[in-house]
Amino acid sequence: MAFSSGGGSGPMADINVTPLVDVMLVLLIIFMITVPMMSHKIQIDLPQPAPPPLVPPPPPPEPIGLSIRATGQMFWNDEPVTEEGLQAQLRVTAQKDPQPELDIRADKSTKYQNVATVMAAAKNAGMTKIGFVSSQ
Repeated sequence: MAFSSGGGSGPMADINVTPLVDVMLVLLIIFMITVPMMSHKIQIDLPQPAPPPLVPPPPPPEPIGLSIRATGQMFWNDEPVTEEGLQAQLRVTAQKDPQPELDIRADKSTKYQNVATVMAAAKNAGMTKIGFVSSQ
């Protein structure tokens, strides 16, 4: 061992690491023993997915095509219809289950008032599925 030759009897400046090493070795042994005990399996009952329905849902009904010409003429599935006939058709169609979609196709030069009147009549009849079809 090396001793200081200064001859002074002052305090020793070196740290005694032996107790620190002893504590670290004890902690290492404790962790080596406890870690395998902590990794055990836990049984969990997870929910299982529901089986798919055996009967597929029915296909949606065919949409109804309502054309409005620039002159104000209306066509229900390519058949001419008057405004009173349109309201009657809309009431009957609104009662169907499932309700078909009403596809409104208007010419480019059709007045907006004609389209708005048809939309209001469809809403008042109870139609919930109203769409617009545009020609490219």
